[in-house]
Amino acid sequence: MQEQALQRLEFHRIKEILLQYAVSYRGKQHVEQLLPMTGIKVIRQKLDETAEAKAMLRFGASVPIPSLEGIEPVMQLLGTGYVLNEKDFMHMHQFLTSCAQLAKYMASKQDAAPKVSSYAASLHELNSLKGDIDRSIRGGRVVDSASKELLKVRKRLAVYEDRLKGKLDSLMSKHRSILQEQLLSTRNGRYVLPIKKEHRKLVKGSVLDESASGQTVYIEPAEIMSLQVELSALRAEEAREELKVLSDLTAEAEGYAHELEINVETVGTYDFIFAKAKYALALGGANVELNDQGIMDFSEARHPLMGERMVPLDFVIGRSFQSLIITGPNTGGKTLALKTVGLLTAMVQSGLLIPVKEGSMMSIFSNIAVDIGDGQSIEHALSTFSAHIRNIIDILRIANRSTLVLIDEMASGTDPGEGVGLSVAILEELHRRGTTVVATTHFSEIKNFAEAASGFENARMEFDAETLQPLYRLRIGEAGQSYAFLIALKLGIPEQIVHRSRAIADSGFAFDYLKQEEQQAERPLVPAVSVEVEQPSTSTSKASHSRSFQLGDSVYIPYLGRTGIVCELEDAKGVVGVLIQKQRFKINKKRLSLHIEGKDLYPENYDLDIVFESKEDRKKRKLMNRKYVKGLTIEKKAED
Repeated sequence: MQEQALQRLEFHRIKEILLQYAVSYRGKQHVEQLLPMTGIKVIRQKLDETAEAKAMLRFGASVPIPSLEGIEPVMQLLGTGYVLNEKDFMHMHQFLTSCAQLAKYMASKQDAAPKVSSYAASLHELNSLKGDIDRSIRGGRVVDSASKELLKVRKRLAVYEDRLKGKLDSLMSKHRSILQEQLLSTRNGRYVLPIKKEHRKLVKGSVLDESASGQTVYIEPAEIMSLQVELSALRAEEAREELKVLSDLTAEAEGYAHELEINVETVGTYDFIFAKAKYALALGGANVELNDQGIMDFSEARHPLMGERMVPLDFVIGRSFQSLIITGPNTGGKTLALKTVGLLTAMVQSGLLIPVKEGSMMSIFSNIAVDIGDGQSIEHALSTFSAHIRNIIDILRIANRSTLVLIDEMASGTDPGEGVGLSVAILEELHRRGTTVVATTHFSEIKNFAEAASGFENARMEFDAETLQPLYRLRIGEAGQSYAFLIALKLGIPEQIVHRSRAIADSGFAFDYLKQEEQQAERPLVPAVSVEVEQPSTSTSKASHSRSFQLGDSVYIPYLGRTGIVCELEDAKGVVGVLIQKQRFKINKKRLSLHIEGKDLYPENYDLDIVFESKEDRKKRKLMNRKYVKGLTIEKKAED
């Protein structure tokens, strides 16, 4: 599965959310390593496991999954020659206790969740190791009974410590009047008396330290020196015996390293399964039927990152057609529908339940290839079309019968005529290879191709003709439109102009301009069209441009068979900026004909920025006119 495709579908954001539901370090590792699989049997198993775990949680089960706290460093140290300390063994003891609890819990769930509970059979209780830890360490300390030698040493220590305590109490009482404070202190592990400096010679012994001010000296009295020496030796012996106990336990634990690792992995697997189940509950995820024939049939789907904000999507492909062309107005939800199909496919193949209606069907693909804008054209200083073609080249390298291809805005970013031709040829090649394709476009020519070609189907994003608002519902089997004429009429364009526009579009822009010009006198409401026409007789040439093109003029481009809006006045070379379907082109005025004057298209003093600028840029410009905003800029795309 291509990493770039998953990135464009924002699969990493799904993993970031899923990561929050894992509680152990090994469970989080499983999430971080999560990628779509291609084996249908394995995917079926993973989906069913997640569904079982979700059912357990939904019915209020509290699954005792160990947290693995402190186990990661222990497992890393085993076999390295390092002797585990008391704290390490406390973590190990707690881990083994939790594993036993988990095994017992899962044994009680064999009937309700046979797939999930089966993992518990891998858990090792290791009662012998657990018992030895319990007998040797309690409360984070090696107990006296851990070994006979340790018990003897600690008994002797107790005797000498009692003697020392008695001596110290006597000395404190004897020298009370010359003590700086009535407290015992220690220096380098030895007891000392805090004697006032001027009385230091009254106490026999060794000065081990003095205060920062020099007013206090810390003296080890001669009467307790031998006792303290003996105690130091006994404490060293105690440490050696404790180390021996810990070394023996470490060696025993290393003998069970394989079993401990299996337990850790099993707990991590359970954590991962229930993290997926928790996410499924939060998402409203459902199990689905699977096939590897390219058939997808799901309903009430939502993009996982949109949730309830998204109008549910019903989608089908793969039975009577394998390529679907989605059309409709801008911001109508075409790209979101495309991303939803791709992301849900990647999630299913990762063993994740998805937000669709129960009983929905998904197909398994070996590859998902995506051409959806991701900002690469800016990053690499490439045009939109160049970035698009690079993506298509990558797609063609891998496209086959087991590939899902998602293409957003086919034919965009270049000459519309050539872009459409190239897009149709690409669609034909992908169809020849048996590839499953979902693509979006604005172009009616691609829509018409899909209507006529075998194996293709049109779909449209619904639009409310009354409110001029997109409904974000996908209707398969019907071709969409841009609703330009309807929007123009609603916004006040004269009805006769809209009717004329429909006639021009319906004719495919194929006009006899000479005949049309002769009829203009009888049709004053339709502006005359001036265009160069090449004929055998130069006397009939109509190459006159009686006026310069003005901003907002609708012009016809014969070699494209399209109309556009003048967005930049002609320069010294006679080149005019023309906006065609939101793409800016530079075209010599000799190749343009006036279609409709701007004054007939727009009211007086109409703000043409509404036409030429994006809604976001208009907001920025309005804000700039009111006040200075640091960092606020309006960027203009390079013109083709």
